[in-house]
Amino acid sequence: MAHVIPFHGTLYNPATVGDVRQVVAPPYDIIDATLQKTLHDRHPNNVIRLELGYEQPGDTPADNKYLRAAGALKEWLKSGALRRDDKPAIYYHTIEYQPPYSAPGTPTKVFKGFLSTVELEEFGSGKIYPHENTRAAAKTDRFNLLEACRANFSAIISLYSDPQNDVLTLIEQSIASDKPRIDFQDDVGFRQRLWSVTDPAVLAKVVEIMHTKQLFIADGHHRYETALNYRRARRQQAGAPSGPQPYDHVLMLFASLEDKGLTVLPTHRVLTTAVPASKELLRMLDPVFEVSTLPFQANNEAQVRGQFIETLRSRGQSVPMFGLALKNDPQYYLLTLRAAHRPTASASPRDRLDVSLLQQHVVATLCPTQQEQEAMLYSKDDHEALNWVRQGTGTAALLLNPTKVAEVKAVASAGERMPHKSTYFFPKPLTGLVMNVMEG
Repeated sequence: MAHVIPFHGTLYNPATVGDVRQVVAPPYDIIDATLQKTLHDRHPNNVIRLELGYEQPGDTPADNKYLRAAGALKEWLKSGALRRDDKPAIYYHTIEYQPPYSAPGTPTKVFKGFLSTVELEEFGSGKIYPHENTRAAAKTDRFNLLEACRANFSAIISLYSDPQNDVLTLIEQSIASDKPRIDFQDDVGFRQRLWSVTDPAVLAKVVEIMHTKQLFIADGHHRYETALNYRRARRQQAGAPSGPQPYDHVLMLFASLEDKGLTVLPTHRVLTTAVPASKELLRMLDPVFEVSTLPFQANNEAQVRGQFIETLRSRGQSVPMFGLALKNDPQYYLLTLRAAHRPTASASPRDRLDVSLLQQHVVATLCPTQQEQEAMLYSKDDHEALNWVRQGTGTAALLLNPTKVAEVKAVASAGERMPHKSTYFFPKPLTGLVMNVMEG
């Protein structure tokens, strides 16, 4: 199925750049203007200058951020700030982290995976599956960068099923006595470690095992589709090249579906447009939902909120359930989908998702127009979403339980795409730990 290809990774050279912590960055799509400037100012070799450079007044097709990134990459390779490994390798990566939005004292988790390149496959081949739709603007930006630099600076995240943990057990045994090449605490306190695995026998076995696996893209759909578009463009330019080409592969981080270190966060909806008064709204929802009310006062709001969230998390594991908070309403509501409206066994995996049911039965009712739906805010933090309503930023907060990894697999396997803002996989790997710089 998946054709994993060990590669000559390009890594920062600590002897030239110093502390690697100063030159890596979070994924480009979660970097705002303030963080972009912070990273740009932090170090002259920070990967932000490659991955998300500044636009400048007077940029032209012959002088723009993409070509400046390509120039910086060439210079850093020449100066030794970046070094390409001599041996083909895969790179074992772990992230020890505190689960986001967790209570103090919550045990840390360890996310485990490995980085390699993989042969690109068109969707529909039965080998690599997407699960979300993409947007054109992001793909154009990433294509321009890939075309100019001919390099993958950040990895796509994919999931594969490995209940016996055969792949990572093999990798971990091979590096048992090795010190990691990279080991530091990042800006948010997560421990980032990276080892290279170069033993030909181990690499061959990993490739063999992974060849039996299907891959499900968890994060990086834009970059994967961009890589496909770039391959088509290069093939069109080259005619019919003989043998595999560097642009036939893309950098990917592989993680097991069964990895307990992987966290999936919900993406709550916060409405900003007018909604009916609570009495009228509940009347509208009553045919579809059983409603439980949790009233609170100023002196016990925090306690009631905790009970509200805990009930949503626990009972929502067995039945479709959502949380509701309304502006200027001192009550929290738990909405349990009535049995008559729950998806049947024959419903598609997409239609069985909580986020699909919320869209169908609540969002479409409260925000009937596209304009109203586009005015929604999104948050991964229960308390942030509720606070926005308490403070008047939003008119209503709709809380969901996180989508299960098995549900992502089911939707992708069925050839479907999940609704917008359905999943948020965590943690996100840093950009710049290891890169795939293509030849030719």
